Amino acid sequence: MTYENLLCTTDDQGICVVTVNRPRQLNSLDTPTVIEIADCFDALSDDAAVKGVILIGAGDKSFVAGADITELEAKDVNEARAFSLLGQMALDRIENLRKPVLAAINGFALGGGCEIAMAAHMRVAAVHAKIGQPEVGLGIIPGFGGTQRLPRLVGKGRALELLLGGGPIDAAEALRIGLVNCIVDTPRKDAEGNVQKDEKGRPLFDREAFLSEVKRMLGGFIRKGPLALGYVIEAVNRGLEHDLAEGLAIEADLFGLVYATSDRKEGLEAFLAKREPKFSGK
Repeated sequence: MTYENLLCTTDDQGICVVTVNRPRQLNSLDTPTVIEIADCFDALSDDAAVKGVILIGAGDKSFVAGADITELEAKDVNEARAFSLLGQMALDRIENLRKPVLAAINGFALGGGCEIAMAAHMRVAAVHAKIGQPEVGLGIIPGFGGTQRLPRLVGKGRALELLLGGGPIDAAEALRIGLVNCIVDTPRKDAEGNVQKDEKGRPLFDREAFLSEVKRMLGGFIRKGPLALGYVIEAVNRGLEHDLAEGLAIEADLFGLVYATSDRKEGLEAFLAKREPKFSGK
């Protein structure tokens, strides 16, 4: 897949790294980029070679630093609503991909960047990451799902604190409130193993080491049954839209469906035989 504002590479494990590649704009989201994200995740859904996805931003400073403010400023009422719906559609493609998606938050994840990260199934933050929804400071509100996904992740009170305050939080606070799953600290080191620092004495960030650690984490998930992973994602996403009783009914239906797969037979037989399963995705 070739895009103007995204880079997509898939390794021999089946891990596709999707990089938002607008470093001069701190990877901010304009309309063409949002369209590319939707198209990319459509393609990933149908790509049998892809087992899992990592979302990351180009460079060391920013994951995605929000929407393109210059573009936003020029929109009228109808154009703004259409842009919101476009962004929501693109992020729904991420959230509902039946393959694990990890957001590797390698810097600023503000506004639309926070919203993209929340659409991923899990979030891994670099130690220097800053995360937030600053829209109210611009006189607007989140439009790509921030008012809906954030309360579901951290609770109503915490979400309103972030949404109404507008200020970013650091990785440690994001971990404390459950906005990110974990923090990875990967300082850059020289050939002798010494940590390299900037002029203010702060450790430099090793982006490749960070990405390698996120790949290691994702690798642990994608070794499991691929159909089962997809059913788990579906059960969680659909269940959150209903009360507990309805959610349990959804789970039971999907539990039954997985029993029609060859992967279920292989997984249980491998366990009983004390060997590693060889899943076929069928």
